[in-house]
Amino acid sequence: MENFDLLMGGLQSALTPMNLLYAAIGVLLGTFVGVLPGIGPAMAIALLLPVTYRLEPTSAFIMFAGLYYGGMYGGSTTSILLNTPGESASVMTALEGNKMARAGRGAQALATAAVGSFVAGTIGTILVAFFSPALADVAVDLGAPSYFALMVLALVMTTTVLGTSALRGFAALFLGLTIGLVGLDLNTGQPRLTFGVTQLVDRLDIVVVAVGIFALGEALWVAAHLRRKPAHVIPVGRPWMGRDDWGRSWKPWLRGTAFGFPFGALPAGGAEIPTFLSYLTERKLSKRKDFGRGAIEGVAGPEAANNASAAGMFVPMLALGLPVTATASVMLSALQGYGITPGPQLMTEHADLVWTLLASLLIGNTLLLVLNLPLAPLWARLLRIPRPQLYAGILFFACLGAYATNLDPFDIALLVAFGLLGLMMRRFGLPVLPLILGVILGPLMETKLREALTISGGDYAGLFNEPLAVIIYVLIALFILGRPFIARARARVEGSATVEDEKELVN
Repeated sequence: MENFDLLMGGLQSALTPMNLLYAAIGVLLGTFVGVLPGIGPAMAIALLLPVTYRLEPTSAFIMFAGLYYGGMYGGSTTSILLNTPGESASVMTALEGNKMARAGRGAQALATAAVGSFVAGTIGTILVAFFSPALADVAVDLGAPSYFALMVLALVMTTTVLGTSALRGFAALFLGLTIGLVGLDLNTGQPRLTFGVTQLVDRLDIVVVAVGIFALGEALWVAAHLRRKPAHVIPVGRPWMGRDDWGRSWKPWLRGTAFGFPFGALPAGGAEIPTFLSYLTERKLSKRKDFGRGAIEGVAGPEAANNASAAGMFVPMLALGLPVTATASVMLSALQGYGITPGPQLMTEHADLVWTLLASLLIGNTLLLVLNLPLAPLWARLLRIPRPQLYAGILFFACLGAYATNLDPFDIALLVAFGLLGLMMRRFGLPVLPLILGVILGPLMETKLREALTISGGDYAGLFNEPLAVIIYVLIALFILGRPFIARARARVEGSATVEDEKELVN
């Protein structure tokens, strides 16, 4: 009941005209970037970071929340109308959604995706509001050894699961941890990895690193693979659903939510596995024979799973300060930019910010439904924007944002360096999330490691003197041993999607 009262208090703060305006801007921007293939919410939030530092943290995070949910919904438009999933989480939506569009039912596919996103996002946000405080209460009592072990768990799971190779994942993590070391050692006062450059003594600005790796690196990578021919977009009218569509959609929405939320809260859980499980479940439960030819259940379930997963990521982010997705990593870097330390104390020391943010998720979710259903034909026309102009604009705003951070041309040089690093990582198949996690969590891990060793008088056995820390290390060992089975399951997911795509091309 206390959480409900706090959520209502956050709702009152979020419902001011200015915050509603920021929520609407975030939703529209999020849908804009979500519709365009290759531009995800992480990249869009990274681009906005320098701009939002002049705003109050609450207003900035309301905009980020709207942008995140908008980006998740926008990906479904691309999948349905263009058969080009902007992110891997939208692959399952494309399987049935594009077939519905080709059969003249694109409006119904977009409508069930929008309403399913609303249902899953609302339920997911309510679950975040009730689970996060309980988890934070437990986490506040954690000692330095347990908290250090938790961060090791997050890094190991993310590093070994993402990408095609654990070796590449650890290489990316090593790069991130090394970048996190640059600057003055706060304990000894000694500069580390500064190479005599005075601008590096104050540590690297996380905004410049995030914009360079996510925005500039992604823009360069996508620009290098531009289509020479304009995309063929299936025309669509205003989304709507008939009585039969509603009857076929509401159960998949709920089942997809049940699949998506727990996976979203897990490090490296992601949205791919729950969307795949949701698709398989709906296919198995369906008594109709239109699966594979445009079944609305195949759009409703995966889209709900996708958005519930997006909500689930807020649980570890708010309660533990652990980012489990690229978008969460960028949001945490935004918190650090405001001088706010992520972690279990966030919910007590900045309760107003957290509860207003949670309330804004509900508002953004509602705005998403209200604004995007009528605007669907407009979003479809965005797919015809010439890509060279689009990515040139992204490069311009990335450079402008980096310079605005400290008004120092050196930041632009850093931005270009990290952009090229991001491009090379994509070229050679290195996942970027372990790198950014290493940059964000590296300094926190160093602090907790030193605390634990100080308490134990320098004895490394002090890292194992708490029961939870021991349990976590056992889980890490089990996870590493079971990685081949996990990799096989992920390969099955990707293989199934590929087979379906090949069938699509044949048909």
